[in-house]
Parts: sequence; structure tokens; C-alpha cells
Amino acid sequence: MNEVSAIELFLQAGIVVKSVMIVLIFASIISWIIIFERYIFFRKANENRFIFEDKFWSGTDLNDLYTELDELDVDLIGSTSVFKNSFKEFKRISNRSGLTDMDLEGLNRSMRVSIARDEEDMNKNLSILANIGSVSPYIGLFGTVWGIMGSFQGLSDATQATINAVAPGISEALIATAMGLFAAIPAVIAFNRFTSKADSYLQTTTIFAEELASIFYRESVKQKDDL
Repeated sequence: MNEVSAIELFLQAGIVVKSVMIVLIFASIISWIIIFERYIFFRKANENRFIFEDKFWSGTDLNDLYTELDELDVDLIGSTSVFKNSFKEFKRISNRSGLTDMDLEGLNRSMRVSIARDEEDMNKNLSILANIGSVSPYIGLFGTVWGIMGSFQGLSDATQATINAVAPGISEALIATAMGLFAAIPAVIAFNRFTSKADSYLQTTTIFAEELASIFYRESVKQKDDL
């Protein structure tokens, strides 16, 4: 079926089936907007993480690294956010005479808060993709059933019951099912893909936070030994 015939079937459809198709078109548009936005988000997040962690593990002075991040006028996420928030707290409390266990717990808490915020940012709008993926086929099926009902009702009034009498109506109705699948399949694939990316990213961030906590612990032991 070519594009022209599909448009003709849409224009010839009843008001209910046509409304279903319009809803599915908008759902598909929203889905693709979210897909592109999330793709760009995760790509930038990964690029920034690799750049930051290369600098972090290269032996760069942490104070200089913190100053560099603090001067950036961008939203940080992942290991960069964990480092900036926890190191800010570390600088504040390290000015005192050594770090206590309560201080270390405060640092760990700031890391957990950063990770929780990252999780919220990464899952942004993914629930919309999940809803589109799960609901769109049923919306399309509703349009198909309604269209087929109309076709058979028209057949009861026809003088001659032939397949040619119901074929156009059934074809119009089946377009709704096809559009439901067209909206649902990319949304489901993208939801699964981005959810997997978010879980992997958060796991990497959690590992970095544990390593950073170890650095803070060693620093606290060193400060105590220097006293």
C-alpha cells in the first residue's frame, strides 16, 4: 500500500476511526521527540563522564578539578555531580581538626542524594514512552474494531453481500491497528534501551562514589595521623 492510498483511507474513515488515528499520530510524534531528547542526553552524559574521569584518575589536583567544575555553568550529572557536591562538603569540614565518622557519613549522604537526583534525571519522560508503548496497540485495536463494526452494519443494509462491499471499510479500520503498532514499537524499544543505559550509568556512578568515599576515608586517616 502506497502513501497516497493510506492517506485516502484516512480521509474516508469514520469520525471515530479518524480520531483514533489522530491520537496515535500525536502519540508517535511525542514518542520520537522524547527518543531524540533522551539520546542526546545520554550521549552528552557519557562524553562528560569519560572526560571527567580521565582527569580525575590522571592525578590532577582535586582542588583544581573542583574549581574547574564549579566554574562550569552547566548541569552536572553522574560522577561529576557526585564529586562536586561531596568535595564541596569535604572542603568545608576538612578545615576543622580532622574528619569524624559523622563527617564521613555526611559525605556519603551527599553522594547518595546526588545519585538519587541523577536517577530522577535519567528516568525523565521514560514513563511516557512506557505508556505509549503499552496503550497504543489497544487504541489502534479499538479503532479497528469500531471500523469493522461499521462495515458490517453497512453490509446489513446492502442489497448484495459481497467482500467488495466491506473491503474498503475493513481496510480503513486496519490502518488504525497499523498506526498503533507504529507508535508502540519504537516507544517500547527506546524505553528498554534507555532504562538499560540509566541502570548501567547509575551503577558506574555508584562504583565511583564508593571509590571517592575511600579517598575521603584515607584522607581522614592521614589528617588524624598528622595531629
